[in-house]
Amino acid sequence: MELPFYHGNITRKTCEELLSKKGKDGSFLLRESESMAGALCLCVFFEQLIYTYRIFRESEDVPKRVFKTIKDLIYAYEKPNQGLVVNLRYPVRRPKPPRRRIRKSKVEGDGDYDGKRFISVFLA
Repeated sequence: MELPFYHGNITRKTCEELLSKKGKDGSFLLRESESMAGALCLCVFFEQLIYTYRIFRESEDVPKRVFKTIKDLIYAYEKPNQGLVVNLRYPVRRPKPPRRRIRKSKVEGDGDYDGKRFISVFLA
């Protein structure tokens, strides 16, 4: 899922830490449910508490408010008075993976080995 606020398979504890760090009412993120396979959790920060709303794929035995996409769901709940404790206002983006930097080092001696030049590469 390519949504910047989708954090995938993170723990509830990690989720709470991320939202508490943001610390703004209406901050939210989306993660995989730990206890229900296939379900998602929309987690929302409000008045120092984290509220979790489960999102299910369509099923017969679940009360329905149906959305075609997650983007449609988020857009609907960004508006006030839609049934959440607070409307969604501040997406908590997942951290970008660390960039791998390549550093070149000096090569000792003349750098030749069987007529080929080598550069040492270190990944930081």
